[in-house]
Amino acid sequence: MATEETLGGVKAAAAGEDDTVEVKIGEDGKLYAPAYPTDATESVSGLVKKAANQADSIAEDTATLVTDFNALLAKLKAAGLMAADEE
Repeated sequence: MATEETLGGVKAAAAGEDDTVEVKIGEDGKLYAPAYPTDATESVSGLVKKAANQADSIAEDTATLVTDFNALLAKLKAAGLMAADEE
């Protein structure tokens, strides 16, 4: 069973410089970690990524809407939230 002194058989990699998720051992002996970062502006250990902001579209024609949509796709790809185009 996990305690404050031992992990009870749980193996984990050493914490890195960017690792900020605090885990705790509950009274039930289970290991608990938050599901999401508490500060939505930062990613935690690369688990949650944010894309750059895309302003709301005010397009009044299809061509402008396509331009706005493609800008959104580019930002999702740049943030690693969508696979890049195949070349």
